[in-house]
Amino acid sequence: MKMVAGVDEAGRGCVIGPLVVAGTLFHEEVVDELAAMGVRDSKKLTPRKREALEPQIKEIAHRWGVFELQPRAIDVVVNRGVVLRKLNYLEAMAMAKVIRDLSPDVAIVDPADVVVDRYVRQIKRVLPSSVEVHSENKADDKFPVVSAASIVAKVRRDEIIRGLREEYGDFGSGYCSDRKTVSFLESWFEENEACPPFIRGSWAPVKRIRART
Repeated sequence: MKMVAGVDEAGRGCVIGPLVVAGTLFHEEVVDELAAMGVRDSKKLTPRKREALEPQIKEIAHRWGVFELQPRAIDVVVNRGVVLRKLNYLEAMAMAKVIRDLSPDVAIVDPADVVVDRYVRQIKRVLPSSVEVHSENKADDKFPVVSAASIVAKVRRDEIIRGLREEYGDFGSGYCSDRKTVSFLESWFEENEACPPFIRGSWAPVKRIRART
């Protein structure tokens, strides 16, 4: 019986907090149980439902793993600006690490790159040749094992964000489309010159705010 892993991320576009990559490994024979449990793409579930499902997922998973890409690591590759070695590549390497740790027969990943084949090649380049890697757009909506990983990633990131809010105040969603987040960033850089480790200083909106404060 094959061992199948799903891999997904949470927080890619957020300006505050880490990008969290999670993987969930299952015996092929139990994968159907995920859909029966109500496992879906984390974006289609309420926070309460995600938090209820996350321990159930971990209970039936053979293994699971999480890797956090902190803002400073993201800033390094974005600011370096090397072609095909920026955030997509960093995320591919994070996914490859999670896959190596889980040691599946088959890994299904939600791609960060619009060129899916390139993304798969980057991951496979640093994996044992025995691991089969499959990726397609909206994998988190199509494959329950990837949906499970998306839930684990989202719950972990939400936990981190709650901790940051408790420490630094309410900054909203952490996305620059959120006016509360923008106001928080403006206030922060009016009072502080340095970019703190929980904010992605390489993001263009942060650079614009810092330039005018």
